[in-house]
Amino acid sequence: MYTSHLYETDFYGWTQEQVTLLKAQQWDRLDTINLIEEIESLGRKERQELRNRLGVLLGHLLKWQFQPDKRSNSWLSTIREQRVQIRLLLQDSPSLKPYLDEVFLATYELGLALGIRETQLGEQVFPEECPYTPEQVMNPEFLPESNQVDD
Repeated sequence: MYTSHLYETDFYGWTQEQVTLLKAQQWDRLDTINLIEEIESLGRKERQELRNRLGVLLGHLLKWQFQPDKRSNSWLSTIREQRVQIRLLLQDSPSLKPYLDEVFLATYELGLALGIRETQLGEQVFPEECPYTPEQVMNPEFLPESNQVDD
């Protein structure tokens, strides 16, 4: 099939051809196998973006809490930006909201890795489990209290 070959050789051209076929309702000419794969992939990308942004947000909240002497406008800006980006992502795709709750605790591992890497504090300094609720993390007014760490 020509469209399947185009998928392999010119992805953009393939997308434009599929749009044309969809608009013309030429269902029998669609490359359905690759269309299904691409639509599934779009959903996975949205979920991955949510996980990544949440991980960065959690990591910066940990940095804020466990290295209060190194707080910066840059950290605060990153916290704000990630909250806004997550909120926008959830506005664009409201069906991701239950997924946020589902992966919240698992995503803490991403935030923890970022916190350890960027603070160079030992893993034992940070809580094993996420010390924040999803509501706190998404609350634009929430910043965790300081936990002074003895070096």
